[in-house]
Amino acid sequence: TKLKQRLVGASRVNKLFKDKRDEMVRQFMLLIRRNRELRAQGEEALGKALAGFVLARVAMTKDAMDEALLFPVREVEINVSKGNIMSVHVPRISYQEKKREQVFFPYGMLMTSAELDKATASLAAVLPQMVELAELEKTCNLLADEIEKTRRRVNALEYVMIPQLKETIKYIRMKLDENERGSLVRLMKTKDMIAERQG
Repeated sequence: TKLKQRLVGASRVNKLFKDKRDEMVRQFMLLIRRNRELRAQGEEALGKALAGFVLARVAMTKDAMDEALLFPVREVEINVSKGNIMSVHVPRISYQEKKREQVFFPYGMLMTSAELDKATASLAAVLPQMVELAELEKTCNLLADEIEKTRRRVNALEYVMIPQLKETIKYIRMKLDENERGSLVRLMKTKDMIAERQG
């Protein structure tokens, strides 16, 4: 009876793990699609920005470019908190730009080129995508690990524990049936012996 109860419990747990795994895979696929889109957009934007820096480097001297990029034009504060997807703790990354007086570029326009202006502006514009991409990458990694763990649990329950319980229950049932038949034969023999003595 205890084994039957354990079998029922194991079957329920197995179903819950399967449902959890399926939902995590669905969430994972949605996140992977968004990750792929963001990565393509980010790589394109970063490629344009780097091409702009290469053009600026051609038009300017190395010292002038280093000096122009020495002072940051804006400050950003990154906040990391925790979220929850199917009992998996995932990061939530947000950023907030600190308010400063409006300065478009931190360098003078005399010794710099227009390509540098475009490159720094495009690099600044890609920051929100990079922050979201970092969050998605980590979330996808954590979900993939949890999906693998859940898959192992499902397999252990489905192919090891539940079959072993069924086999043990079957063996115990056969033994009990055998004992019952043996007892019935003994009772019948005893009854025959009593009937002979009385006869």
